[in-house]
Amino acid sequence: MNPSQLKYSKTHEWVAIEDGIATIGITDFAVHLLTDLVFAELPPIGRKLIQGQPFGEVESVKAVSDLYAPVSGEIVERNERLTERRGVDGKTIPAELELLTSSPFGEGWMIKAKVSNLAELSNLLDQSQYQSHCAATEH
Repeated sequence: MNPSQLKYSKTHEWVAIEDGIATIGITDFAVHLLTDLVFAELPPIGRKLIQGQPFGEVESVKAVSDLYAPVSGEIVERNERLTERRGVDGKTIPAELELLTSSPFGEGWMIKAKVSNLAELSNLLDQSQYQSHCAATEH
């Protein structure tokens, strides 16, 4: 994903819309604030999202942070690579949380949702507005 094409929330989530499907993740700014991620909780497929409401959380060695839905809709996919899971052989496959650091706008996406109200995108920031917001919160 090209960060200049995305929309952003003030709570550091990003969203890309394609054919009515939102791909949602957290920004590199958020990942660097959290540092040393140890756990991600993502909602199940079928769960309804409401713009501005929590949908999951990420945990670092420093804190637990809620994830907030940048748009309303219904979850149609989640990035299983970010959660611990069982392989076909029954063995535990560890979460690949490093994807949030190495590829926050690519392989580190979190969920995909069928958007219920595209007009909500007007409540979000473009890249330059988001960068200004981040600069203001650092001081």
